[in-house]
Amino acid sequence: MGKELSEMTLEELWELFPIILKAHSKDYKKWYENERQSLLDCIGRKNILRINHVGSSAIEGLISKPTVDILLEIDCKTNIEQLYNILINNGWIMMASQKEPYMQMSFNKGYAKEGFAEKVYHLHVRYYDNWNELYFRDYLMECKEAANEYGKLKLQLLEKYKKDRDGYTKAKSTFILEHTEKAKKKYVDKYNPKMLKTP
Repeated sequence: MGKELSEMTLEELWELFPIILKAHSKDYKKWYENERQSLLDCIGRKNILRINHVGSSAIEGLISKPTVDILLEIDCKTNIEQLYNILINNGWIMMASQKEPYMQMSFNKGYAKEGFAEKVYHLHVRYYDNWNELYFRDYLMECKEAANEYGKLKLQLLEKYKKDRDGYTKAKSTFILEHTEKAKKKYVDKYNPKMLKTP
């Protein structure tokens, strides 16, 4: 039968789920829309203040892991335990959670002890705020030169970090931060709840 995922070491998980980069697929948008509707249906709209497709799979033409990343922003009055139970009961598996420096719960779908399923999702649950991922996504959507540069960087890193997800993420951080700062100057307070009249 083999080990369950919860019994595996980090190294065993990275071996089973190596970093894979693929050309962009138009299916990613459909995957996102289907899962977005499922989340709205199971959680209900009153606690969801904003939901977005983020990460490289949201950017047309950009090479990426075949994974759809979803940023789900909730009201700070939301019952977290209840939300957790709803997500678990709807097929999500918790990867990690934290309270500091900000509240985040990370879930996934599409990871099995046999390897990746056909569709893979990462769900990032946070309180409604001015998140960098939204600015970085919009900047790469608009600036094809930056998107191409990011794609080349990922390919360069792939050989070294294929089975080291943390190392891969860390190695991209300087590029991401630099371009997020450019995006925040360009788009100012586009996603800042304090500047928006309605969520």
